[in-house]
Amino acid sequence: MQFTSTQRRALAWFSIAVVAVLALWLLGPVLTPFVVAAVLAYMLTPLVDRLDSLCRGRVPRALAVTVVELLFIVVLLAIVLLIVPILVKEAPLMREQLPLLLEGLTTWLKPLLAQLGIKVALDPVSIKAFVFKYLNANVEDALGSLVSSVRMGGSVAMTVLGNLVLIPVALFYLLMDWDRFTTQLVSLVPTRARPGFDSFVAEADEVLGQYLRGQLLVMLIMAAFYAIGLALFGLDLALPIGLFTGLAMFVPYLGFGVGLVLAALAGVLQFASIKAVVMVAVVYGVGQFVESLFLTPRLVGERIGLHPLAVIFALLAFGQVFGFVGVLVALPASAVLLVAIRRIRDSYLASRLYQG
Repeated sequence: MQFTSTQRRALAWFSIAVVAVLALWLLGPVLTPFVVAAVLAYMLTPLVDRLDSLCRGRVPRALAVTVVELLFIVVLLAIVLLIVPILVKEAPLMREQLPLLLEGLTTWLKPLLAQLGIKVALDPVSIKAFVFKYLNANVEDALGSLVSSVRMGGSVAMTVLGNLVLIPVALFYLLMDWDRFTTQLVSLVPTRARPGFDSFVAEADEVLGQYLRGQLLVMLIMAAFYAIGLALFGLDLALPIGLFTGLAMFVPYLGFGVGLVLAALAGVLQFASIKAVVMVAVVYGVGQFVESLFLTPRLVGERIGLHPLAVIFALLAFGQVFGFVGVLVALPASAVLLVAIRRIRDSYLASRLYQG
């Protein structure tokens, strides 16, 4: 069977794509910090260039890179530190209210289990003593438990710590030499394919920019929604919990889940009633409904040309194949793939194979 030159080129590019995907899959743990750093460098390079142009070359680029990277780290730390006032306020309340809540739960649960024929001996005094024992544990005990956990999962802990060190270092060098790296990559593209490649990169860059702006808008809207919604129900920690939930949505599912747990815990401890769980469920249920069915598909999905079902499928598929990092890059990667699929479709419709 003889292949034409066009077919041979298409087969060669397809083989390269397959090898690249397999390499990414097999080397995922090793490439993770570099992939994360590359995505962050793509996002932060315009800021570095803007700062560099404002200083008109009077400030070394290394200083501009350092300033932008430090500001980005400060923003991330600020999001994480939103949890601190929650923990500081809730720890004393937990020590006071949790034993009473457990006692009430035991009193309510015991007859219900008896009706089902399940005999369980629940001792409220023992439960209360157990709770006080661990809530009043000193710092040394807590540190000892932490050290033991690190020992048990040492490899995981070392991997996380290694990534936390490696990502900022890789990000610094990528921001310093981003133009040089991209120029070298473009130089590897065959001359005949250069116009099409440049057009594809320009379109993909526009789509990714639209995605980032849409995702940022969703995060800000949901942060305001959760903060206002929890405040209307009278939750004292509505502002930090709402802001954390909304801003942490750059990690799909995780930000919502952590925010939901924090809000439910704060509500139960403040109001000492199971009705607080209903309150939180209403706010977060409505928020998830609005975000999943309206905001994300409209502001993010439509900006990158993805149907709402395609958005959900992309999150699940990339998460299944590439794990946590796959969930993070699912939508932007799908946007780039969509641009490629559109071009392949146009080439197919213009080909002799389709037109006969």
